[in-house]
Amino acid sequence: MGYQEIYAASMADPEKFWMEAAEAIAWSKPPSKALFDRGDDLYEWYADGLTNGCYNAVDRHVADGRGDQVAIIHDSPITGSKSHLTYSELQTRVAALAGALVAQGVSKGDRVIIYMPMVPEALEAMLACARIGAVHSVVFGGFAANELAVRIDDCEPKAILAASCGLEPGRVIHYKPLLDGAIDMARHKPKVCLILQRDQERADLIPGRDLDWHAAQDGVTPAECVPVEGNHPAYILYTSGTTGAPKGVVRHTGGHLVALHWTMKNIYQCDPGDVFWAASDVGWVVGHSYICYAPLIHGNTTIVFEGKPVGTPDAGTFWRVISEHNVRSFFTAPTAIRAVKREDPKGLERQRYDLSCLRALYLAGERADPDTIEWAGDTLGVPVYDHWWQTETGYTIAGNPAGLEALPVKIGSPTVAMPGYDVQILDEAGHPQKPGELGAIAIKLPLPPGTLPTLWNATDRFRKSYLTHFPGYYETGDAGMIDADGYLYIMARTDDVINVAGHRLSTGAMEEILAAHPDVAECAVVGVSDALKGQAPLGLLCLTKGVNRAHGEITSECVKLVREKIGPVAAFKNALVVERLPKTRSGKILRATVVKIADNEPFKMPATIDDPAILDEIKNALQTIGYAKDKGSE
Repeated sequence: MGYQEIYAASMADPEKFWMEAAEAIAWSKPPSKALFDRGDDLYEWYADGLTNGCYNAVDRHVADGRGDQVAIIHDSPITGSKSHLTYSELQTRVAALAGALVAQGVSKGDRVIIYMPMVPEALEAMLACARIGAVHSVVFGGFAANELAVRIDDCEPKAILAASCGLEPGRVIHYKPLLDGAIDMARHKPKVCLILQRDQERADLIPGRDLDWHAAQDGVTPAECVPVEGNHPAYILYTSGTTGAPKGVVRHTGGHLVALHWTMKNIYQCDPGDVFWAASDVGWVVGHSYICYAPLIHGNTTIVFEGKPVGTPDAGTFWRVISEHNVRSFFTAPTAIRAVKREDPKGLERQRYDLSCLRALYLAGERADPDTIEWAGDTLGVPVYDHWWQTETGYTIAGNPAGLEALPVKIGSPTVAMPGYDVQILDEAGHPQKPGELGAIAIKLPLPPGTLPTLWNATDRFRKSYLTHFPGYYETGDAGMIDADGYLYIMARTDDVINVAGHRLSTGAMEEILAAHPDVAECAVVGVSDALKGQAPLGLLCLTKGVNRAHGEITSECVKLVREKIGPVAAFKNALVVERLPKTRSGKILRATVVKIADNEPFKMPATIDDPAILDEIKNALQTIGYAKDKGSE
């Protein structure tokens, strides 16, 4: 069957479709049915089945006689090291680490925070938690201490698994002081921290709380896989909320295994044994789904890459890794390709490598602009597939099911809805829009397996964030349209979460930090277009009356403050002092209008604006830092 038949089957009889898909997973006790309706628009999948994520990702491949196949390739151009780990070796290491956690009192249902760089041990940590039924929460390595503290207080981990440091080109990121600072700030205190001491920096361990990663495993009994219910949380992954408070997305075990397994062949064109590479980080959802779980569940070889698209050492790094490790499917963010393109616009580096192994390039994390897609296709000589999904869904909402049937590419569209996703375009009143009409993108409930069933300890917030605006639907927070062929187009965010290099960040969180500066009376943060990162945050600051310090000093302090509180991932580099902010008569800041002015786009004068003259003031101020040139209002 082709795409249309498969998709129609998933819509017509989801119970049958997803029970058949579940047969690809090893169950200690098969589920009696697929969908469990918990009422009030809450759903769970495979709730009464028993399975284990680590068994499906590791042990069953060893049991099936494939223990000698490479499971993980670690390639670190920053350290100059490469290593290979077979499924048998991975099983031994994960069982030992899981045994160390059990020896420290960690058991099924306990939470474990993982704060790691891109090393194989990061995946081992995730799998060790899954092995014993502990719920892991990976926090991006190097995240600021106060952000880590918020997550510690929210999920209350019994243990934290961390490394002494992370590595960036030319510098060492000191993880341990950040971890210590976070624990000092947090109300909740973990019982134990296991610290992986890297050669580049050995951290001081706090007696009574910190244990050396390897020493903690000495003499312990390797842990066996603990069967867990299909609705047992596999992990919690925090994503930005519009209020600045992180939302703990929950991923249930059963649906997560079934859905990810399905995608590896049908979307990413991989057979067991093929090498698959997602150039991301374990701290993001792509790292969870497509560096760790999906490739290993499906029996592929996955790559853990510690480097950058450029500068480690050059713009050919991606092509070297693909050629050297025989990568079949490659997944990265448009930002990464733009960085390579900016450094090597003629694609000369690519000519140094044999990329005949590569079948396709997959892009996600932000909108892929046509120039980037066309450059990548011309440079690599393979199809380039944009696809769209979210931290909340865990895998593709809309994409090109190339392993099932490669559909014609329409540049600017991530193609079509995947099985189980009833994607619709709604107007503000919740009525479906006609083909080609712009509206809010919503997904009719229930969402398919593997998507979030709720938020961690915040079901009311889950409903408010996703389910109340359009009853009976999941609100994606994106706006777009569907054309007459059923192709989806993502046009914009509908809230104030901006997308910086594929990372969704809350402007509200940044505004809270800026507002805390003693000289700042009022502020707004908007996402302006950035040629490399897609969007970049720009802060507009109104100073407290009487402040007569140099504006440059104040903006520098504000930039530093955001970087300290949120971390370098925010890419917050520009703040601008203005006399006042453009507002409606009701006091709402006209952020969307500011973005249009900054991006040189035509705009219509908002009917509710308090004082139209302020827009000229904002434009003049933005021009002093290189924005808002040449175009005015319609």
